[in-house]
Amino acid sequence: MSAHLSWMIIRNNNAYLTKKRNIKKHFSTEPHNLLNLASFRYNGLVHRKSIGIVPADNNGFKVTWKRAKAHHKPGKSIATTTMKAGPRVALYHLRRLIRCNKYRKDLTKAALRRASAILNSQKRTIQVKKSRPKKSD
Repeated sequence: MSAHLSWMIIRNNNAYLTKKRNIKKHFSTEPHNLLNLASFRYNGLVHRKSIGIVPADNNGFKVTWKRAKAHHKPGKSIATTTMKAGPRVALYHLRRLIRCNKYRKDLTKAALRRASAILNSQKRTIQVKKSRPKKSD
C-alpha cells in the first residue's frame, strides 16, 4: 500500500491523533514523528523511511529508524542505536547516519533540533553560591 493511500486512511482517525479546542493544527504522539504534528510529511507510520529520537536512560539520546527493505517484516524493520558521546560528536553522528543511509533530507534539520533539545534538557544546572553578609566586629 502506498504512503499516500495509508495517509488518506489514517489522517482523520488514529490512536495517536490529538485534537485541541481552538487550535487548527492537530498534534500526533506517534513514535517516529519528529515534530509531533499530524501531517503527511512528518508522519512516521506511513513512510518506509522514518526516524525517531527519544531520550536515553541516563544521558544522550536513542535513535530508532525504519529499514526500508524490511517494511514487510515488522519485527526486523526497526533498528535502534544510542548516542552518548558529547553533544557535538553525537549530533555529527546523527547527521552522518541520516545522510549516509540516504534517509529523507527534509527530516535532517528536525532530527538535529530534537536531539539538541534533548541534550539541552539533560544538562546539569550550575548552582550559584549564595553570598553571605559580612561579619560585624
